[in-house]
Amino acid sequence: MDTKRLILFVVFSFSILLLWDTWQRKHVPVSEVVSQQDASVPSSQKLNTTDAKTISPDSNFKLETASRIKVLTDLYQIEIDTAGGDIRRLLLNNHLADNGQDKFLLLDDAQKPLLYVAQSGLIGNDLPTHKSMFTSEKTNYVLESGQNHLDVKLNYKNQDVEVVKIISFDRDSYQIGVRYEITNHSKLAITPSAYFQLLHDDESNQGTSLAPTFTGGAYYTEADKFKKINFKDMKKRDLSLISVDGWVGVIQHYFASAWILPVNQKREFYTKQVADNIYSSGVLTQLSSIQPGEKKEFSTKLYSGPQIKEQLEKAAPGLTYTVDYGWLTFIASPLFVVLNWIYKLVNNWGSAIILLTVLIKLLFYPLSAASYKSMAQLRELAPRLQSMKEKFGDDKVKFQQAMLELYRTEKINPMGGCLPILIQIPVFISLYWVLMGAVELRHAPFILWITDLSLKDPYYVLPIIMGISMIVQTKLNPAPTDPMQAKLMMIMPVVFSIFFFFFPAGLVLYWVINNLLSILQQWMINRSIHAAALAKKGNAARK
Repeated sequence: MDTKRLILFVVFSFSILLLWDTWQRKHVPVSEVVSQQDASVPSSQKLNTTDAKTISPDSNFKLETASRIKVLTDLYQIEIDTAGGDIRRLLLNNHLADNGQDKFLLLDDAQKPLLYVAQSGLIGNDLPTHKSMFTSEKTNYVLESGQNHLDVKLNYKNQDVEVVKIISFDRDSYQIGVRYEITNHSKLAITPSAYFQLLHDDESNQGTSLAPTFTGGAYYTEADKFKKINFKDMKKRDLSLISVDGWVGVIQHYFASAWILPVNQKREFYTKQVADNIYSSGVLTQLSSIQPGEKKEFSTKLYSGPQIKEQLEKAAPGLTYTVDYGWLTFIASPLFVVLNWIYKLVNNWGSAIILLTVLIKLLFYPLSAASYKSMAQLRELAPRLQSMKEKFGDDKVKFQQAMLELYRTEKINPMGGCLPILIQIPVFISLYWVLMGAVELRHAPFILWITDLSLKDPYYVLPIIMGISMIVQTKLNPAPTDPMQAKLMMIMPVVFSIFFFFFPAGLVLYWVINNLLSILQQWMINRSIHAAALAKKGNAARK
């Protein structure tokens, strides 16, 4: 097998690997939804609620509606309904919608085309559920300049209990606090349970066929680690998982919402089909008993916002797994750390990608140098190989034997030109998923016409430049002795350019810069090897 065939093998292997990785993300089943129990929690400690039907599927599903409370913070525009104290609408001030004009709408109760609501409630002794009516003294809340914390208070009262539901917001944080203050006015002790859930419609925001993304349920525990659950799997069977840690929520491309209970609070994660094409992902926990005349509090929090790693790390262990880099996470995560560090220095994601490319090129310099040296040596042998091909004619066996003997004589390893390229392919795929999954690059501009590095180049300038650079690289490589191979090597840059027409501009930018640096390195090595070959011929002639 000569070098050109090896290069073709590498190219096609890379294409197959990338397509397989994309197919796997879309078609390989995620966590199977099963009724299970964490082994760390004895079965005798199964949560026992007095009115679990409150969160069970409802054939007559309907969101109760009362008055709306509007909340404005530095990060959010939120609407809370006094029916249940649900968060019915949540816009992100620092993130634009896909049209690049409106604020990004994350939670919404419009039902068509999107239903995404955060609910919570109490179970037992006529306590308020997500269907109960609360009251509020104000209808508008604003986190003023210089103010770091804001509380929204909702009140519920009957003859036995008094409940204050406090939804709180902090500056520069996507963590929303939810606290219940429960006062027992009855003559008997009460043992309430609390539940926190997210309602979501079926499979909205699933990306495109070329770049599929996941929208569905997810949970994390120290025992099971991070698991994703398709809405289709929720329809087949409910999840029931007992744990003493972790979170549960709904994730989508770039954004996540998750209920996070206090550490060491026993909990049951669940998923249910609430109605046709509407599903809930939630957590149920039993609170301590409240004696007559006693008041107790219970606090939890909801993360709802972009998948910014720094924010996710602050919110809860395992929440960073919502940023999906696929099966090469162990490479992609460090890549993003470096990319983010560079961005903080240059304040431009496109420039950061260029500098990261230079660093990667330096890291792989010895490998690529060995590859280019091998190809340069083969380039010098090309005329001799062509003469051998003409000499042996159709006798391919003798030609192959003579060619291998020539390689041994000249101490050239034809595999040396391809193995370094194979080693670099995982880095390329990892960077692909970094650029696809990092919300920091969403709507991030570079220069001139490139206003969003996470989308394809609108005028295909970068893919065309990449194609031209690949043609130049082909010219620098040794010419194939087989005419068919020569044609394939000329067609390959065109095919690859078309393939890259639909890739994120940030990824094509990386590939263009990588190609330009490779051309410079390969040209210098070719020149060096050619000079050495001429000197060798000169010495041989003098002898």
